[in-house]
Amino acid sequence: MKLKLLYITNGISGGGGLERVLSIKASYFAEEFGYDVHIISLNDAKETFYPFSSSITFHPIEVAKDWKYLFSYIKKINQIVKEVQPDIISVCDDGMKGLYVPLWIQKGKAKIIYERHASMILNGASWQKFWMRMGAHLYDKIVVLTHYNLSEWSSNNLTVIPNPVSFYPHESATLENHRIICVGSLSYNKGYDLLIDAWSKIASRHPSWSVHIYGKGDTSVYQDAIYQAGIQKQITFHAPVQDIASVYQQASLLVLPSRSEGFGMVLIEAMACGVPCVAFDCPCGPRDIIQDGKNGFLVKPQDTEELAKSLERLIENKELRINMGLFAKQTAQQYLIERIASLWKNLFES
Repeated sequence: MKLKLLYITNGISGGGGLERVLSIKASYFAEEFGYDVHIISLNDAKETFYPFSSSITFHPIEVAKDWKYLFSYIKKINQIVKEVQPDIISVCDDGMKGLYVPLWIQKGKAKIIYERHASMILNGASWQKFWMRMGAHLYDKIVVLTHYNLSEWSSNNLTVIPNPVSFYPHESATLENHRIICVGSLSYNKGYDLLIDAWSKIASRHPSWSVHIYGKGDTSVYQDAIYQAGIQKQITFHAPVQDIASVYQQASLLVLPSRSEGFGMVLIEAMACGVPCVAFDCPCGPRDIIQDGKNGFLVKPQDTEELAKSLERLIENKELRINMGLFAKQTAQQYLIERIASLWKNLFES
């Protein structure tokens, strides 16, 4: 008898990390494990940015943004749960409402899992953290992405399963192009203002090098700082692209200047292409992935002086880049979908 797995998420049509990871995992579970996979998504577009298996059943629900929102949301989800009769329900919603799904869902025999894709640091107020920790006790299992994440929660139902890498090409980047890349939405949390400050300290010494940022958002908030530093010819913003692997292949290093991360998916993607990484040692992801001085550099959080120095070390030393790139490629093997999926299979079937 097929295991029935039902995901509840806000959306699957976007180009973010959660959507990418869900497309990989859900498709693998359906195709390789033969699970009967269903996905409930909220107010979603018909087209998805990332490909999903045709074996997956989708349940998009439309909910008006008014006072009736929550009641309509609850009613429609329970209708789908009653129809599907899942063995396992997995909630992928980093908002507060996601943690309290077990209070109102009519789950029947199903076990219910909460997948946390972000650090609790994003929920800055102490009252928010309190209620999130209370909500965690309602679940059969809480799945977090890194060992650091474990310290953010107080319940005894926690387990760590990292995200899978979405590709592992045979060929690695040559690391000869004078090209630094960043990948991620243009939000304050991603720290592009910190990167601009760091790059402005060394850009004039490396005029042939450039920084390319791939992400969705408003670029205008960064333009003043870029022009004031006189580095407008060395920083370029790009819209998200589906074939991000080809972008990594053309890069010589990746920088992740985030103030916080749930995991740092872009780190393992870059490493899969043999690209060394530089990141702030922010909560929660980079320290689980980067071995400082081996496959990249970890820098004190928000220390733009140290970030600039680490970037410059890799810019000026091609041999160091190559050695780190080789080790990075090995690191990425730990995150192949086959390995990560087996961890999920063990959890589901237990």
